[in-house]
Amino acid sequence: MNRLLVSVSVGALAALCSTMATAQQASPERATTIDEVIVTAQRREQAAQDVGIALSVLSGESLTQQGVTNVNQLQNATPNLEVEPAFGGGAAQFRLRGVGFQDYASNNSPTVGVYVNEVAYPVPVMTQGLIFDIDRVEVLRGPQGTLYGRNTTGGAISLVTKRPTEDLSAGLMTEWGSQDQFRAEGHVSGPIAATVRGRLAVSTEQGGAWQRHRDTGETLGDADRSGARALIDWTPSDSLSFLLDVHGGIDKSENQGLYLISDFLTRDGDGDGVSNGVVIPADKDRSKTGWGLSPRFAAEIGRDVNAKPGRDNASWGTSLNANLALNGLNLSSISSFETLKRSEYGDWDASASVEADTFFGSDVDVVSQELRLVSDNDSALTWVAGFYYSRQDLHERYSSDFIDLLGTYAQVAYDQKVESWSLFGQAEYAFANQLKAIFGLRYEEETRELEGFGSAFGGATALPPTSVDTRMTPLTGKTALEFKPSDNLLIYGSVSRGAKSGGFTTYNTGDRSGIEPFDPEILWAYEVGFKADPSRAVQVNGAAYYYDYNGQQVLSAVCGANGPVGRFTNADSKIYGAELEGVFRPTAGLRISQNVSYKQGEYTDFIDLDIPACQQTRTTVLIDKSGDEIPFPSLSYGGSISYDWTVSGFAVTAETNYAYRDEYPSWLGARYDVEAYWLANASVTVGPEDANWSVTFWARNLFDQDYDLTRNFFTNASIAQPGRPRTIGARLSLQY
Repeated sequence: MNRLLVSVSVGALAALCSTMATAQQASPERATTIDEVIVTAQRREQAAQDVGIALSVLSGESLTQQGVTNVNQLQNATPNLEVEPAFGGGAAQFRLRGVGFQDYASNNSPTVGVYVNEVAYPVPVMTQGLIFDIDRVEVLRGPQGTLYGRNTTGGAISLVTKRPTEDLSAGLMTEWGSQDQFRAEGHVSGPIAATVRGRLAVSTEQGGAWQRHRDTGETLGDADRSGARALIDWTPSDSLSFLLDVHGGIDKSENQGLYLISDFLTRDGDGDGVSNGVVIPADKDRSKTGWGLSPRFAAEIGRDVNAKPGRDNASWGTSLNANLALNGLNLSSISSFETLKRSEYGDWDASASVEADTFFGSDVDVVSQELRLVSDNDSALTWVAGFYYSRQDLHERYSSDFIDLLGTYAQVAYDQKVESWSLFGQAEYAFANQLKAIFGLRYEEETRELEGFGSAFGGATALPPTSVDTRMTPLTGKTALEFKPSDNLLIYGSVSRGAKSGGFTTYNTGDRSGIEPFDPEILWAYEVGFKADPSRAVQVNGAAYYYDYNGQQVLSAVCGANGPVGRFTNADSKIYGAELEGVFRPTAGLRISQNVSYKQGEYTDFIDLDIPACQQTRTTVLIDKSGDEIPFPSLSYGGSISYDWTVSGFAVTAETNYAYRDEYPSWLGARYDVEAYWLANASVTVGPEDANWSVTFWARNLFDQDYDLTRNFFTNASIAQPGRPRTIGARLSLQY
């Protein structure tokens, strides 16, 4: 199958390129203007170029072109966004403009808020479902809170799905690729009754395993996830509307395998922790991995002893968005319930040795209610005011098997309740057609209660269950000025303050000190930017920022009997950087987009553990890292080029997109630095101009770049999660 796809793809590209010159002459005149993009970043429909916020907008079509099926993959399509996976599993660690939080547990809030149809997903692992039937994704950089339900320091990612249509429509997309990869997505949409419209969308992703066990040759990494979403849009009158969203998903996928980046000296299984086992050489081939379960741990976590690392997760949720138009006002209510049941086994020593096997058993329920009142008039003053309430209930069991290291396994179990409410608002006043002032405030009260925290090694006496809590009551907000000297230029400057709640380090087995809460963080953001349309064929946006970061939540460590164990602490720092994005239509049919971003950060007050000293001597040595750079990639670059034309009644589009990520230095030492890498994708789409079907031949990671997504260690295994190698395939799209 793979050879056939290569032949077809190369043959199609050659034929299409050879006819490009004549096709250009024969094709009808095509638009050379940049389409206007409408967003709801400020809770009302606006052209993206009229919003004085640094934001990127990705269409559903561009996500399909780039093969984006989950939130993590957005990092290759958005400047200054990194989404780091945790140890090959289903937890996303977001970083936007260098503001991030490295935590593979489920109990702490992220720095970047993720929303689907205006509903927040406040637990990072809840974001790992399939992305499908998407209208657009809006990525907002900088603190958010005066317009959004939740408070964030890094920014927000808002996914907006396609809405029910006035007329009957249907569509189907099927995609086949290397390593038996298969994806399908379909929808049907249209009127149900005189005032009721509906839309049903489904999606599935299967196969794709490209890694093999270094000893047995078994494959690892097959996807097995599906999702569905039903929308009911009821408009009983011109002033009243309801949108009901019911959705769910299952994920029985195998995990991405890890590989060894250095020789691994295993233990002999007697539990004395002495390195007298065998040496597993470092993997020279990123497609090699390893795993293995002990019978006792398999029984403990409800897995077969021959099970592969993977998950058995189920999620569903519902929301009701009600809108009432009053005299000059719009009242909105968004009620939602989301739940996730997570069962995930990971092998973090990447070997058959049982020294770092892990299991997450999590039940998460989130209830939220948002009320929002928005002015609806053409006066100089416009405003938004709202109330938000959220309650999270988390029951989690986290287990680690150290049978070959310590002769036992360990378990952490706890419940966590998070309750928050807030009042928020933002007003805009236009002093003249060219000048606008913006002022926003948010007051919030949030309490996080960790209840019944128990930690034990098997066969040992457990630490008595403990309950602790942390609370924050920040006042945050935003002040901005927007100046529009001409219709095609917007200049803005803003000062904003964001907050992220404190929390607990919950995975320190046998050590209660980890659950002593770390403090909330406060971020002051200073930003200037511009949005320019010097012609109908050129669009250029830029922004520069400086962040004063107080109480930044940093992953540090404590030195235990068996080496360093992660623990969060607070530090002060500063971050500064800039971004530039452009879209160009220099000639008919040709579209070019480019983006580049740069950032630097430095700790101004940070006392950290000396990790190498702890690893070598098992003693606590503290070092002052004030003045050290914050470890994150400094430079990112990306873009896309597409060209469309007609050949003998066929519409043809050739497209390529690419992304560069700078080196990602690690706080753990040079061994764990992630090297810089380039990724490039390409596709050619062909379909009759007078028909509603098309065929696409595509290649992702076109040049078969070897690269890593993350590097880390657990116990004595130094591991990395590799990125996917080159994948080629074909896609058939039908529309009715």
